[in-house]
This record gives sequence, C-alpha cells and structure tokens, in this order.
Amino acid sequence: MKSVSHILKSKADQSLYSIAPTASVLDAVKLMAERNIGALVVLEGEKIVGIITERDYARKIVLMERSSYNTLVSDIMSSPVISVPPHESNEHCMQLMTEKRLRHLPVLDGTKLIGMISIGDLVKDIISDQQSMIRQLE
Repeated sequence: MKSVSHILKSKADQSLYSIAPTASVLDAVKLMAERNIGALVVLEGEKIVGIITERDYARKIVLMERSSYNTLVSDIMSSPVISVPPHESNEHCMQLMTEKRLRHLPVLDGTKLIGMISIGDLVKDIISDQQSMIRQLE
C-alpha cells in the first residue's frame, strides 16, 4: 500500500504555496491563477490556520457579492484544516477526501507543512498503479 509521501515525491512541481490570513482574497486568487493551483494553505508564521480554495472564492465572494479587493483571506478560509501525515495511505486519503468533499489535503509531518496533495494527484497515482498491473498481467 502506497503512502502520501510517495505521491509527494512523484509530483513534478513540489512547490508549496501559501498566503497570510491578512492578505486580500484578490491576492489569493491572483496567486492561484499564476501558479495554476486550486488552493493555498493559510499560514500565520509557520502555523497552518486555514486553507483557501477556488470553491471558497466562488461560494463566499462571488455568490455573496462581496469584494475580493476588500475581503481578507481570514474571512473566507476554511478552518480548522483537515490534514494527513506523510505515512497515510493513498486509499485512506481518497476515502477522507470523498467523505469530506475535499479537493486538497495538506500533508503535515508533526506540525510542519511538507506538501499538499489534490484529488487529481490521488487519481493519477491510482491510474498509474492500475496501468502497471495491467502490463504485468499481460
């Protein structure tokens, strides 16, 4: 059974992007667009205080007709953050993300943020495993 650390190692882009809770939502959306990512971990120093996603933006800014210029990340971020340790199994992460309707899952080693996996990362890994198994069976 593979672990989350396997996915983190196999990711082409292992960069971690974060934002402060005092930043504007506009800054968060710009950063997500620049980096082509769907979520940012919200850090106060090195402590994770939340996560902000495209879904948060759509539901809490656009639909509520708020201003992304004047609204702080802390006003719309999801908190507390659901996270997993690096030794967690991919299967458990898939179950957790499905049950909680999450698309992004921070990976913590103790209290230190070491990465972020997406539902897409998990699906890609599962497909890779299945293709490998098919080749072996052939």
